[in-house]
Amino acid sequence: MAIPAVLTERLRLPVLCSPLFIISNPDLVIAQCKAGVIGSFPALNARPASQLDEWLDRITTELAEHDARHPDRPAAPFAVNQIVHRSNDRLDHDLEMCAKYKVPITITSLGAREELNQQVHSYGGIVLHDVINNRFARKAIEKGADGLIAVAAGAGGHAGTQSPFALIREIREWFDGPLLLSGAIAHGSSILAAEAAGADLAYIGSAFIATHEARADQRYKEMIVNSGAADIVYTNLFTGVHGNYLRESIVQSGLDPEALPESDPSKMNFGSGGNTKAKAWKDIWGAGQGIGPVREVVPAARLVERLAAEYEEAQERLGCRVPEPQALRA
Repeated sequence: MAIPAVLTERLRLPVLCSPLFIISNPDLVIAQCKAGVIGSFPALNARPASQLDEWLDRITTELAEHDARHPDRPAAPFAVNQIVHRSNDRLDHDLEMCAKYKVPITITSLGAREELNQQVHSYGGIVLHDVINNRFARKAIEKGADGLIAVAAGAGGHAGTQSPFALIREIREWFDGPLLLSGAIAHGSSILAAEAAGADLAYIGSAFIATHEARADQRYKEMIVNSGAADIVYTNLFTGVHGNYLRESIVQSGLDPEALPESDPSKMNFGSGGNTKAKAWKDIWGAGQGIGPVREVVPAARLVERLAAEYEEAQERLGCRVPEPQALRA
């Protein structure tokens, strides 16, 4: 299956920057896209709901102006993440806003819905659905998603537990469409490794928390810089869904990372006010296991520069360029 042009053209690197709850905002998305990687944000980050119209207007306008000024290096496209969980009472409104601006890429999480996919397709957009195992991957494609984001062990946010090599290989046994890999990717060589494993793009989130444009507490950014894989705790306490969090933020909130209780998944709430548990635990900070290479807080464009240099160095070290995944599958 051919990979949609929106996932290959106008990119400096085969990277989609994952939507960071609360943190991703127009400043970060615009900086990511101008640097040549796909930027994204969760629709629920725009609050109140009416702000989503303003965000989308600003992003589309500024990227169009950038393209007019720099026809030789146009900006990468952007994506909006939609939480499909039944408690998200903003979903219909947010989808209408995305249709108004013809958002090119929609990322769906916590549920797959056929009618949502059809709505995005009606204006020419594509849908990528994030999954943590092969069973959910099959369901997403059956319901009309165009591609998959394999969220493997070590990813920030709501991460799975499977090895990226196992998860990618199981999906590639039956699916030859767009496939992205998420899980501990914060170095250019890891982007190349994702491609070599069979993914089309890498899905990178935690490294972009430690950027100037990210809407995150400065203490959060510094904690990313000062932490590594051993400082990540996997728990479902804070949202009802298992995810990875910075150990020190848990300690500073007065909890014992080694004795966290289990949460009731049925209590998840992604209504118009957002996840109520996320509000209660606003100083519990998520991150993936790949944050070791993040050693300073920098502008998003400089982070992309570093990733690009590391990516090229890895290719040179191999003595060849890795073929495009779709060519490998031909």
